Amino acid sequence: AFLDLTGPSEITGVWKGPTTLPCIYVPVKGFVQQMLTWTVVRGQSSGTVFRRDGSGDHILLSEYRDRVSVLKDNPGNVSLHILSLEVSDRGTYTCQVTWSGSNNSLTAREITTKVEVVKVAATKPIIRAGELGLTVPAGASTSLTCVASGSPPISYRWFRSTPGGKALLLSSQAELAWDSLQPSDAGEYYCEAENR
Repeated sequence: AFLDLTGPSEITGVWKGPTTLPCIYVPVKGFVQQMLTWTVVRGQSSGTVFRRDGSGDHILLSEYRDRVSVLKDNPGNVSLHILSLEVSDRGTYTCQVTWSGSNNSLTAREITTKVEVVKVAATKPIIRAGELGLTVPAGASTSLTCVASGSPPISYRWFRSTPGGKALLLSSQAELAWDSLQPSDAGEYYCEAENR
C-alpha cells in the first residue's frame, strides 16, 4: 500500500545483545521524509528515544545515548538499532514517519512493536566439587558448601548415602553444617543442585 510502514508487532531480544526494531517503507517519488521519531512506553513512563529531522539525529532519552542508531542513506529503512539491550528497555515502541508531498501536504504513518527482553538461554547447573575425603576431629564444627553455576534461581539439597543405597535428605540449603561432629557422622555426603 501507499507509504505504509512494515515491521513485526513483537520482538524478543537477548539481554546485553544487539537488537533491531524493524520499520520499513517503500519510498514514493515526490514524497520526502521530513521526520522520523521512535517513541517508547515503558510501564508508567514514556518518551522519545530517537528523532531524525532537518537538523539531524537526536537521542532524547539519556538512557539510550550511545546505544541506539538508525541507518543513514538507506531510503525506506528507518529501523532502530539498539547496541546493547537492557532489561529496562522492555516496552512498546512506536515508529512514526512524516513525509511532505506536492503542495507541502504532510502524510504521517506509524507502527508499534512490543519489545520483550530475555536474560539468556537457560543453562543447567554445574557443581564445583568440594574437597573429597575430608577428615575432621570429633567435637569440631565444620560445614560442606555446595556451589553451582547456571541460570538462577538454583536450589540445593544435601544427602547422606546410607548402606543399602537409601539416601537421607539432610538439608535444603547450599550449606550443610555441624556444631559438634560425632564419629557417627562419618560417611559419604552428596549435593544436588536444581534450576528450571
